[in-house]
Amino acid sequence: MVFFCRSSAKVTGASTVGGVGEEAAAIEVSGLRKSFGERAAITSVNLVVRPGTIHGLLGPNGAGKTTVLRALLGLVRPDAGQILVSGRVAAHSEPRARLGVAGFVESPAFYPTLSAVRNLELLADWDSAGASNRVEDLLAEVGLADRARSKVRGFSTGMRQRLGLAAALLNDPAVLVVDEPTTGLDPAGIRDLHGLLRKWREAGKTVLLSSHDLDEVEQLCDEVTVLRTGRVVYSGSISTLRDRASQRMYRLRTTDDEAAVALADGANVDIDGHNGQLSMSADEEQVDRFVLRLGRAGVAVRELQREQLSFESLFFQLTEEVAGE
Repeated sequence: MVFFCRSSAKVTGASTVGGVGEEAAAIEVSGLRKSFGERAAITSVNLVVRPGTIHGLLGPNGAGKTTVLRALLGLVRPDAGQILVSGRVAAHSEPRARLGVAGFVESPAFYPTLSAVRNLELLADWDSAGASNRVEDLLAEVGLADRARSKVRGFSTGMRQRLGLAAALLNDPAVLVVDEPTTGLDPAGIRDLHGLLRKWREAGKTVLLSSHDLDEVEQLCDEVTVLRTGRVVYSGSISTLRDRASQRMYRLRTTDDEAAVALADGANVDIDGHNGQLSMSADEEQVDRFVLRLGRAGVAVRELQREQLSFESLFFQLTEEVAGE
């Protein structure tokens, strides 16, 4: 199902993040909670998205990403908490949810027997004054110029994703919310979409991107927020997350690698051998103790080099820890 939110909503109140005169956050969420019956979907979620950035919203299935996105677009009413867009409190009761925000959640859907152009024209006539004259340009921007007058029922999943982006952009929003935008796209389509997202960021727009593709997130996003079981477990840059990681990867070479592997079993150090080198996962104190253990056993360390943890490893550290750890 498709959910679009455009910029004709009314907002009330005003707020800025930081001190007087500082630029307001593009999106600021505080204390957001939502339950469906007895199931808590999100619990006290806090989120700040800076203007002019691409911000990733991540988490395993069931972590609460979709509920957060729907709350941002005014599609569900939170049980508690506040959402601000560009420093202003958005009233949920308004019929078009959020000023200057547009996007979709899950898979876009359109009238299948109408063309791409006609679908966008109907949306423009509904609530996008003056947007009808942008339809052709938007279809070209998302790579659908040659299928503009084709019926949507013949579109692939990737083409529907492109059309969804064009629909979200009808009102030239300041904040774009997109959920798994590369679903169904071929490699060329993914490359083109990434180029569009970067282009919009360079134009000063803000993008909140939900994706399961961690490589995509690492390539595109300035900052990320990671959810687990309905709460935020990390929010910030990927580089800061790497600095905070409890476990780090090291490349090790010794005078007796076979003995080093055997000694690791009793030192609480994960170690593997590959292509004549050892890879070790441990925190700094564990590394110190292990090096001393090697020395006492007569095994000299010839090389010890810290390696950068992959973003995938960092993500799994955050989302697969035992609850309450």
